[in-house]
Amino acid sequence: MSQISETLEALGLAELNAGAWSGSYGWSALESGPVIESMNPSTGERLARVRGATSADYEHVLSSALEAARAWRRVPAPKRGEAVRLLGDELRAHKGALGSLVALENGKIKAEGDGEVQEMIDIADFAVGQSRMLYGSTMHSERDQHRMYEQWHPLGVVGVISAFNFPVAVWSWNAFLSAICGNATVWKPSPKTALCALAVQRLCNRVLEKHSLPAIFQILVDAGHELAGRLADDPRVALVSFTGSTPVGRQIGVRVAQRLGKSLLELGGNNAIIVDGEANLNLAVPSIVFGAVGTAGQRCTSTRRVLVHRSRFAELEQRLVAAYAQVRIGDPLEPGTLMGPLIDAGAVERYRAAIGAAQTQGGTLLCGGRVLDRPGYFVEPAIVRASADMPIVRAETFAPILYLVSYERLDEAIELHNRVEYGLSSAVFTDRLQVAEQFLSADGSDCGIANVNLGTSGAEIGGAFGGEKDTGGGREAGSDSWKAYMRRQTTTVNWSAQLPLAQGIRFDL
Repeated sequence: MSQISETLEALGLAELNAGAWSGSYGWSALESGPVIESMNPSTGERLARVRGATSADYEHVLSSALEAARAWRRVPAPKRGEAVRLLGDELRAHKGALGSLVALENGKIKAEGDGEVQEMIDIADFAVGQSRMLYGSTMHSERDQHRMYEQWHPLGVVGVISAFNFPVAVWSWNAFLSAICGNATVWKPSPKTALCALAVQRLCNRVLEKHSLPAIFQILVDAGHELAGRLADDPRVALVSFTGSTPVGRQIGVRVAQRLGKSLLELGGNNAIIVDGEANLNLAVPSIVFGAVGTAGQRCTSTRRVLVHRSRFAELEQRLVAAYAQVRIGDPLEPGTLMGPLIDAGAVERYRAAIGAAQTQGGTLLCGGRVLDRPGYFVEPAIVRASADMPIVRAETFAPILYLVSYERLDEAIELHNRVEYGLSSAVFTDRLQVAEQFLSADGSDCGIANVNLGTSGAEIGGAFGGEKDTGGGREAGSDSWKAYMRRQTTTVNWSAQLPLAQGIRFDL
């Protein structure tokens, strides 16, 4: 049995023919949906075929999710956490197989695939603890013998639309918190990573069915964008969480807002690292390389710009070029590989176009920049000596292209850093306290994530994840991100025998 067959067998995917699952109807039996071909970006070969969901499947899933949400909201929150704990245990048991499937279908290296599943396990553990801490506040009423407080209630049905680059982890950031908050979640994953999503749904089904739990996790695999649009427009879906490009996120946000629904947007990023004159390059170099090359530059937190003090520019450039020469490109399942392929042919063309634009606009290609002549969608990671005024430097290209820009003063570096339209992740490398604190101040980085002496990529789930400006403003995972999946209710109890009005108003009859 091949490695692909073994992986699919271990995850219960040996026989596939449906891209929708609901608690009421099980796996869809409809055969009218479009065929989705799951491809291996390392070889360009097909892994499997999946039958996409239909409009009828959509209605089945939504009605089933509404039913599940009504039952689930009556379950005490700590018991909801216990269900997430059981799913976390299921993920632990299948971490290796699911990590391999992520590598096969997404192209990120095995270590990153396993790391993505570990993120799911970590957020499950976080959610279990959070299930006992859905705190409200108690306020002092201005009226005698009144008690005032706020509490949090479930929203109902949450829709999650996820991207290919994190085919399983981003769903879990949303779905596990949504679950402990008392909601049912309907997932519309990227068709580019349909197998990964179906594998996760199979694991969910095992836990839900074994423990006779409501069908709080459901899925719609759509070959295009129709069902994502329906989630955005559907008033039965209280919150739509979208991860993807800024142009599409704008459309989703507008459509949800038109019906006065809630949206959580995690969009693009053009993340920069500032390297100060007093930076420790032994820390900076590996952080920059991992941030720029990890997942072949296809993370929203990938490092795309490095702003370097002119006194360290030549040294850093030399060390980065030497480090890039050691990056092993190839089969993501091979232990020695550091960078796998891009996701598809379209991504390769965007990489090629960006390299050409960088050179046309005056950039100097220091290394890389070639599309490799081999099966699959492999490219060389590239470093470009650039000017901050080059339009391509201010754009987000989902590929391993790194722009080096020099600066002279810290305020200049921060201005260049903040000049782009996105505001997701940022970092500074320095051994000077004043530089670090200025970068973290209100006059410093304008991003949702700001790090000192570590890179832009690899956020921990304990903190809220998300960004500002064209990144969308949403927050997922840790801190108090759970509040996005609940509705706030302010409550006042009058336990007196009188009816005093607020602000001392008298209304005598």
